[in-house]
Amino acid sequence: MEVQLQSWQNMKLAQVPHMLAGHAMPWVLAARRSAFERFAAHCFPTRREEEWKYTDVSIIGRRSSLAPDHIPPDPSSEAKLLAWTLASESLYLMVFVNGHYAPGLSMTDDLPAGVRMASLANILENGADLPESYFDPQHEHTIFAALNNAFATDGMVLDLSPGTVLKAPIYLLYIASGHGVAIYPRNIVVAGEDAQATVIEHYMGTLDAHNFTNAVTQISLSAHAEIEHCKLLQEGPAATHVAGIHAEQASDSHFISHSFALGGRLARNDITAQLLGKSCHCTMNGLYLLNERQHLDHHTRIDHLAPECISREYYRGILDGESHGVFNGKVVVHPGANKTDAHQANHNLLLSRQAEVDTKPQLEIFADDVKCTHGATVGQLDDDSLFYLRSRGIDAELARSVLIYGFTNDIIGRVNMPELRTRIEHLVLERLPQGDQIKELL
Repeated sequence: MEVQLQSWQNMKLAQVPHMLAGHAMPWVLAARRSAFERFAAHCFPTRREEEWKYTDVSIIGRRSSLAPDHIPPDPSSEAKLLAWTLASESLYLMVFVNGHYAPGLSMTDDLPAGVRMASLANILENGADLPESYFDPQHEHTIFAALNNAFATDGMVLDLSPGTVLKAPIYLLYIASGHGVAIYPRNIVVAGEDAQATVIEHYMGTLDAHNFTNAVTQISLSAHAEIEHCKLLQEGPAATHVAGIHAEQASDSHFISHSFALGGRLARNDITAQLLGKSCHCTMNGLYLLNERQHLDHHTRIDHLAPECISREYYRGILDGESHGVFNGKVVVHPGANKTDAHQANHNLLLSRQAEVDTKPQLEIFADDVKCTHGATVGQLDDDSLFYLRSRGIDAELARSVLIYGFTNDIIGRVNMPELRTRIEHLVLERLPQGDQIKELL
């Protein structure tokens, strides 16, 4: 840790907040400074800490720099091609290249009344109103959130007025096109009463570079609001990615979270929800496909703080090579949260002897009259199912791919938006040896 601190001092990272958006606003600069001090005092977590027992993030501490890029880069041809492809679809598109908003690649026209969507950096630079609570240390679920508070460069701010229904999804495309860049997105979603929207976060890398992404997304749902959030992680094979998605729900609100992890060398997703009002519904779905030496860690936490709330968690993993998957899901039923209905399931499929999974579903119950269940499995492809397919003329490799696809489809099928569901389905099939043949069978 001393080496890390000395390295940070040499790079004068404490001066970075002076060069970021909003540095002219006293409260923003003070919040960034305070967050950096909290991060420097704690340093990176180690595996001696229970919450990081199975995930070693020392590779991030060995980076030559943690400082974000200050100058937006010119978009690469790959970034332009992907953005133009998405722009042809029926959605609202915001593109960020190496953490900076690229308005020339984005498509945010014709937003309906009652919707404010803007770049976080533009809001901070123009001195527009933004609640100071969004940079409050109480919302720092991990020490990486403090680092994001200090260095948050850009992101989306979405404000939905009460009753607003956004039919087309909002697509946030984060492209890492540099070599060894550090990217700090911050997204803020505020849904007024009865508001509805779908938000997609897509992280991808166009190069095999040691990039570092540290993202935070904060979602606030008022009474009867509905937000479906989907995160698609598709970064390069050498990238590291640490992120937090945190929702706060008022009474009768519905929050759905999808996490699809298909890329990156080391990734950690902390996904939390606080069910603050009566009769909330919260659903968290996740699918991770790992191979070679990839490492993916999902940490979830749902706090039932009000009565008659329902939560569901469905996570599945497929691991090959020497990959390592981690699932740590905690459901806490607080005093007074009577008639809670919670279910949590994590199922993993190992395709090699070297692949490893650590799964830890947890329940903490401090209320009466509740229905809470959880479970986890780790196994291999079923020999009887393979024999059944082989006996009907399907070769061994295709039979394996069909069973793997069937295992993933339970999670993919939970995505409500057909276009997104199809895109994820194709990405998964591209990872399977006989994916093209399965497409023909569908």
